[in-house]
Amino acid sequence: MTLHPQLLSSITKNLYKLTRHHHSSIPFSSKFTSLPSPTSFTSIRRIPRFCKGTNFIVLGEVSSLRCYCNNSSNNGSNSNKEWTEDIEYLDESGSVLYKGKGVRSVEPGLDDHVMIGEVKKPLMNAMAVAKIAEVVKRWKWGPELEAKLDKLQFVPNMTHIAQALKVVNDGDGCLSLFRWAKRQSWYSPSDECYVMLFDGLNQHRDFDGIQVLFDEMVGDSASSGISMFLAFNRVIRYLAKAEKLEVSFCCFKKIQDAGCKIDTETYNSLITLFLNKGLPYKAFEIYESMGMANCSLDGSTYELMIPNLAKSGRLDAAFKLFQEMKERDFRPGLNIFASLVDSMGKAGRLDSAMKIYMEMRGYGYRPPPTIYVSLIESYVKSGKLETALRLWDEMKKAGFRPNFGLYTLIIESHAKSGKLDIAMSAFSDMEKAGFLPTPSTYACLLEMHAASGQIDHAMKLYNSMTNAGLRPGLSTYTVLLTLLANKKLVDVAAKILLEMKAMGYSVDVTASDVLMVYIKEGSVDLALRWLRFMGSSGIRTNNFIIRQLFESCMKNGLFESAKPLLETYVNSAAKVDLILYTSILAHLVRCQEEPNERHLMSILSTTKHKAHSFMCGLFCGPEQRGQPVLSFVREFFQDIDYELEEGAAKYFVNVLLNYLVLMGQINRARCVWKVAYENKLFPKAIVFDQHIAWSLDVRNLSVGAALIAVVHTLHRFRKRMLYYGIVPRRIKLVTGPTLKIVVAQMLSSVESPFEVSKVVLRASGDSVMEWFKKPIVQQFLLNEIPSRADILMHKLNILFPSSAPEIRSLSPPKPLIAGIAR
Repeated sequence: MTLHPQLLSSITKNLYKLTRHHHSSIPFSSKFTSLPSPTSFTSIRRIPRFCKGTNFIVLGEVSSLRCYCNNSSNNGSNSNKEWTEDIEYLDESGSVLYKGKGVRSVEPGLDDHVMIGEVKKPLMNAMAVAKIAEVVKRWKWGPELEAKLDKLQFVPNMTHIAQALKVVNDGDGCLSLFRWAKRQSWYSPSDECYVMLFDGLNQHRDFDGIQVLFDEMVGDSASSGISMFLAFNRVIRYLAKAEKLEVSFCCFKKIQDAGCKIDTETYNSLITLFLNKGLPYKAFEIYESMGMANCSLDGSTYELMIPNLAKSGRLDAAFKLFQEMKERDFRPGLNIFASLVDSMGKAGRLDSAMKIYMEMRGYGYRPPPTIYVSLIESYVKSGKLETALRLWDEMKKAGFRPNFGLYTLIIESHAKSGKLDIAMSAFSDMEKAGFLPTPSTYACLLEMHAASGQIDHAMKLYNSMTNAGLRPGLSTYTVLLTLLANKKLVDVAAKILLEMKAMGYSVDVTASDVLMVYIKEGSVDLALRWLRFMGSSGIRTNNFIIRQLFESCMKNGLFESAKPLLETYVNSAAKVDLILYTSILAHLVRCQEEPNERHLMSILSTTKHKAHSFMCGLFCGPEQRGQPVLSFVREFFQDIDYELEEGAAKYFVNVLLNYLVLMGQINRARCVWKVAYENKLFPKAIVFDQHIAWSLDVRNLSVGAALIAVVHTLHRFRKRMLYYGIVPRRIKLVTGPTLKIVVAQMLSSVESPFEVSKVVLRASGDSVMEWFKKPIVQQFLLNEIPSRADILMHKLNILFPSSAPEIRSLSPPKPLIAGIAR
């Protein structure tokens, strides 16, 4: 039968009061639960014991209820009892809500389910993850956290741990949970867990923690054989992005050694790191290892490698990669084109550079100014100015404004190539564009205008430069002054030099260079004028230039101007050497005017050279000398340092013998020749080939020296043949084409048997022997010149060699042949 509703309500209220009375110390939630629906039993922990009556609810024994709630039996033993009775749950109206077995408790930490009647109901993952996350967030780390985790009422798995790591946003908490999980029996290495841990550490910039955890992960992977592909690559990317170069490369090598695969993005991160650190070759090494690992390249890899390979000079590798990129349908970026064009151009591979440039245009890219600049520079440096100028015009049409460096390059390149019109046009455009040309640009234009002799343009550029407030460089002044010197504009050059001095430059060297220009051009009057200007302005020159100017004055017969120059040279502690003295003596030999002879004698005295004392003593009498001529000559030649002055001594002997012959001092001349031969100045002049041939070679002697050598040597031959009876088969006098005529004229006056050929006078030994027996020949050879001396010696002064100081040019000048012909 069914209870009346009012009676059912009364019974329920009494049941509630009775329970409250006997269990006041127990929370209500632990004694009763609301009547659940069948789908909500998984959340019930304890269900109070109800006994089934007849159509109404009967309260069981209170002691039994208390026993169950306390989880203890009457005899004090602990047990978890299963429900053995069916239970009906009714609503207030008495209708049956649910009928079935009750819910029993489970063992915390051992079971992964709950019992709903006889059905094992698995624990929901969301609830497990939420519980783990709640514990970790509350306790963070330490023994308390681990104790709470040990008392979880379910057995977690790695899925729960991975999901909890995603929820817990705390680095220490995540690491503590992970390390607790590692100590559990159900733990297995998880790539996903490591990835989340590395994400958290990277977010907190804890790179030391990343390194420690990485080492743990390597050990886990090695011991379990599980690949941590994602985590390994994630670590390297994080370290590379943080610019931890050594650490990231070390981790990279460990992963390689472990045989783990590395993805393209990780390779790109390492390559970028090494490139940013200025280690391109290390980046190339990473790239090569990428190829060895058969890792495919992506667009970022190409964008990284091609420009850097090109910049490092590995153009073939860069171009090959560029072709591969296009074959794989990757679109090259503008940076790739720019780097290839620039590198190819700088390497001189202009055809390749232009081809890539046109290909870039075909891709629809608008060339940036840097590509124009690179191409123009490359073509200019290769000397292909027409192509450079075409690109220059194309750049301006594209709306790009050339920069300062490009203007300078165009101007200077065209100026140096002689295209002054284009250079000046670009120079004008540069000024209109607001760029102030550098002193080097002015210097370049000045130099080229100077080389072309355009003095007006050069001075205009100089004035423009100074008016702009620019300080001309040393090269600018040098070029301009050289041009003015060449144009013989002494006054303008003096003005520019003073301006240069006012600018703070040292002008001594530059002024001396201008002086040398006048000297080399033979403008002796201008050189003397410029030297006077230098002296009045307090500008000094060196002794070398003074000597050059002195010699120029001597050559031009300006003996009055030459003497002060020599005095300046001597007073500045400069030493007059034997060559300079001999050159003055040579001028005296050729001089034909008495006033000039006096000037030259005064100049010789000014030299204060020991050779002048020797000359004076040579013309003195034996009483004044105090010794014979031959001894006096030998004493002078003993003081000569033949290792340093052998050439100068030969030059001096040649000119001195010319002078002595002209002065009629034949005996003194023979003494000088004899001593010179004794000192081996002319070691190959006389050759005795036993009884076959005797010869005399006078080709390297002056006219006077040749005449004296012939007379003196023939005298030696005569004594040898007559006194000793030695007669050679033949006798030769090797004279050369110039001296042949003079020697032949001299010997023909005494009817010599010598026959004249091209360069040699020959005679047999017997004929010469007969000739030596003639009295006139004996007198001639003994220095008793016959009455026909005027035939032998007249006009001998025009036959003498030039007085140029070059040691090697001792032969007579070419015009002498014409003089002899007359």
